[in-house]
Amino acid sequence: MSWKIDPSHSEIQLSVRHMMISKVRGRFEEFSGQVDFNEENPVASSVDVTIAANSISTRDTQRDDHLKSADFLNAEEYPLLRFKSNRVEVVDEKQGRIHGELTIRDVSRPVILDVVYSGTAKSPWGATSAGFSATTSFDRTEWGLGWNQALETGGILVGNKVDVSIELELVKE
Repeated sequence: MSWKIDPSHSEIQLSVRHMMISKVRGRFEEFSGQVDFNEENPVASSVDVTIAANSISTRDTQRDDHLKSADFLNAEEYPLLRFKSNRVEVVDEKQGRIHGELTIRDVSRPVILDVVYSGTAKSPWGATSAGFSATTSFDRTEWGLGWNQALETGGILVGNKVDVSIELELVKE
């Protein structure tokens, strides 16, 4: 069954260490995709999501512009990030893993999303929705996002590990 992402009730967030002492959080404002969610047989489900690289927001225009530059996402040359599943694994009735390929700057590498299924509900207007939460982490340098600066106190300015948190509300088509 085909489901569409409801962008007004969904979110893709990320966080990265800054100067090794705190975390900077951001989000992508524009994304879309299709999810074929098979309620009776979840392993037959699939996900294909695209994210507008230019839509990254960390609440700091200067930092956002740097993230969109060739040092990081290179949004002008590579306007989209993409996650496409290749396998769904069921852990139990509410948890699973989605194995897939994450493409950033035309580099595709495997990632695994740990997913929690929140259930389905019918809106007062008759639409059926399903809710999911997902998390993953990856090393940004594996996608060629290697820009950094050494700190005089030791360490680096930008952490290599990116933590991703996703909240999706899907609407049955």
